[in-house]
Amino acid sequence: MPSHLSADRPAAQPPARGPVDALISQTRRLQGEVDAVRRGTPGDAADPQDRWRRALYDLALHQLDDLGRHLTQLRDDPPAAAGPSDPLCAAPPAPRHDSLLSRVGSAEWDLLTDEVSWSGELYRILGRDPAAAPLTLDELPSLVLDEDRAALTAMVTDCLVDARPIDGEFRVVRPDDGVRTVHMMGEPVLGADGSTASMWAVLRDVSELRRCRREVSETRDSLHHQRHAAARTEHRLAVELQEAVLPAWRGSLRLPHAGPRALDLAAARLPPSAHTRIGGDWYDALELPDGTTLLSVGDLTGHGVGAASGMAMLLGAVRGMAMTGTAPGPLLACLDRLLDSTVQPVLGSAVCLRYRPETRSLLWAQAGHPAPLLFRGGTGRALDAPDGMLLGATSGASYGQAEETLDAGDLLLLHTDGLVPGHAGSTAVHRLLQLAPRFAGARTAQDCVRVVVGEFGEGERDDDACVLVARVAR
Repeated sequence: MPSHLSADRPAAQPPARGPVDALISQTRRLQGEVDAVRRGTPGDAADPQDRWRRALYDLALHQLDDLGRHLTQLRDDPPAAAGPSDPLCAAPPAPRHDSLLSRVGSAEWDLLTDEVSWSGELYRILGRDPAAAPLTLDELPSLVLDEDRAALTAMVTDCLVDARPIDGEFRVVRPDDGVRTVHMMGEPVLGADGSTASMWAVLRDVSELRRCRREVSETRDSLHHQRHAAARTEHRLAVELQEAVLPAWRGSLRLPHAGPRALDLAAARLPPSAHTRIGGDWYDALELPDGTTLLSVGDLTGHGVGAASGMAMLLGAVRGMAMTGTAPGPLLACLDRLLDSTVQPVLGSAVCLRYRPETRSLLWAQAGHPAPLLFRGGTGRALDAPDGMLLGATSGASYGQAEETLDAGDLLLLHTDGLVPGHAGSTAVHRLLQLAPRFAGARTAQDCVRVVVGEFGEGERDDDACVLVARVAR
């Protein structure tokens, strides 16, 4: 049989045994290391990610095993230099049915003499009787599934007509064990006039390899789907928990409900973009038994159900302590001790204000949170903040208090970080203070909230935020 090379190319020489032995040793060492890691990964675990990893390890071991067998055959039985009439792969001994070579066969089709030569392994791959005559190129598609015949025909035609190498796969139907996937690699052998004299090919049964890859892909897709489903479920639970805990009032609210000099209140929560998980931001307004009104805004670190449940716990504590008459400073100190005692470390920021309508006085404290903004007469400023560090940052922290006397028509704006997308600290405060003329022209607190949401609530947002507006009734 002609060599698998054009007549003007010399046959490749087999590699020396030394380098091949070194490659075999490296392959075996790597195979042992992969197998050790694989054994530590449960294959029947409930976690889809563990099953996916185990499948990847199995696939890697399968490929390393194939590589080791290839190298061993190359070292122990290098192909002899074939002469023009030598049958392809005639030198190696008959392989065992469970060996690598039982899944690799070869063939050559002589276009000048119409002779066809198949190796014994190819008969087994294609499920043909070794006593039967090998199939011609015209007959070969009869073994292939209908949907793969066009691809095989195109590969063979390109090889024979345009001298293009063959590298592709097709599925064959074997009478003994059904459909098998075969990978075919081949090249044309050119004659002296440059035309195609024959075509040779090496065919490999890759059914097991494709099955492993398919299982890995299916497991990966299943894991991806489960992760998305879990993320959607977590997002829904976090939103439902947040909506259940935050005040249910919509539009404007008047507190205290009776009496003059009350506060006209409105608030809004600006949710994050669809790809971002819910955070632990909150706002609250509560009428207390002594006729005062407590306003609070805060933010808890973290995202998802954990942050939402932590926010619910913290807001419940704020309401409970406020109802007992605890002043804003001591109230934040209690919140700090509460967070310090939780199992999972967490930080939070908050601002609490107690408004007394009889005197229009405001007593407030903050814990690492942006100070309230006071708008009066078409201008605005941030209140001078008393001392106060983040909740949960240290044990035994104390929180100072500050007082402010308000005038009729004054407007307070409380907010959490992230209200102004892409801006924080003094830059965000500056952007909010620029809204003072528009606040001056608004009739209600709800109108002011609409201004804030219209200005900062339309674009992409990396985190959720809350805004609470309180206007002193005239």
